[in-house]
Amino acid sequence: MAIRAGSTRSPTPGLPLPSEFAHDDTRLRMAINLLTEDPRNPSGAHWCWTRLVPEMANRLGPGEELHLMLSPLARHYFPDDGDAVRCITFPWSNEHRLLRTASEHLITPFRLPLCNIDLLSTAIAPLVNPTRSLVIHMKTMHAFSEPDSLSMGARIYRRLNYQRSVRLADAVIVNSNSLRSEVDQYLEVDPQKVRLIYEAVDHDIFKPGDREAARAHMAAFGISRPFVLFVSSLWRYKNCDALLRAWRLARHELEGRQLVIVGAERDQRYAAELHELVVDLGITDDVVFVGAVPNEETAHFYRAADLLVYPSLNETFGLPILEAMACACPVVTSNMSSMPEIAGGAAHLADPHDPGSLARSILDAIGTGADGLRTQGLRRAQQFSWGAIAEATLDVYREVAERRRRS
Repeated sequence: MAIRAGSTRSPTPGLPLPSEFAHDDTRLRMAINLLTEDPRNPSGAHWCWTRLVPEMANRLGPGEELHLMLSPLARHYFPDDGDAVRCITFPWSNEHRLLRTASEHLITPFRLPLCNIDLLSTAIAPLVNPTRSLVIHMKTMHAFSEPDSLSMGARIYRRLNYQRSVRLADAVIVNSNSLRSEVDQYLEVDPQKVRLIYEAVDHDIFKPGDREAARAHMAAFGISRPFVLFVSSLWRYKNCDALLRAWRLARHELEGRQLVIVGAERDQRYAAELHELVVDLGITDDVVFVGAVPNEETAHFYRAADLLVYPSLNETFGLPILEAMACACPVVTSNMSSMPEIAGGAAHLADPHDPGSLARSILDAIGTGADGLRTQGLRRAQQFSWGAIAEATLDVYREVAERRRRS
């Protein structure tokens, strides 16, 4: 994949030559807004784009261009190695949320027309729409469904802008039927605009490997016994506290295993409560808080673990489910939100509100059914590829752009 800042023929980097200002209906210049991520603390949505953009670049047709709206801090996630993708540099991304938000609304309406952008793909539409076509990528409805996971300012901003954005959009892309249901519940949106495109798993990173070697690698993290795994940033709706309570119920039947928690402590108050709960439940010797690790390192945890438990209360997709499956790790997850949809019958489902239900599912999955879950999970994970998703995303962009040309 390649990123080029503007046209190499332009005397001012990032700005087109005067001859390029005339619109050319034979071309399709697509811009993707990637400013909403904090490059220092990237989320799952960020990692999805780092996989999706190269696949999209490989599938561009004649006259099609992909432009990425990026801050200088985020450029290194999209290496410059050719001419397929160009960069439109903005001063800030989500490391400075207020400045980033202001620049999206104030700079975008001027900057994108200078680059002759035909289509903007974004989460929230700018106050002044700068392109002929607009696609909204709806990744979450947490402003409505999990309001406590957001600051008051972010919650109000999203609630005010989501309805306006879907009204202006030519298409709204969602990543699960569960999210589609939430969009229908909280917003008024034309159902003909909504397109379901699942996310995928990076099979180059998440794949089966030498389990014993992966287990030996765990010693560096203070993991000395077979273990059950939890992978997620520590937000309250991720429901790690229910897992700790389930662990307390099942620990005597788990034959000395450890519970390993991998993920950044994003909600500091909730993380502190989890550490206190471990002490209160008397399971301090069993629980290891690892913190955030890179994707490549996370794959070692999946390979080494006896089981992944993902008891979230609300997910638009739930990528760790597929990551674990791709590494041949059995999965227990919630029987609500998007989790059953993504697991596709290849995981044990439990009531995330009931620690007893979680405990029973953990014991069942770690027993004689583990080999079956590994096989089913591998088969399920193979159904999700970034190549297919890139093609589906480009097809949506092409469809709405062509419809605008004809109107």
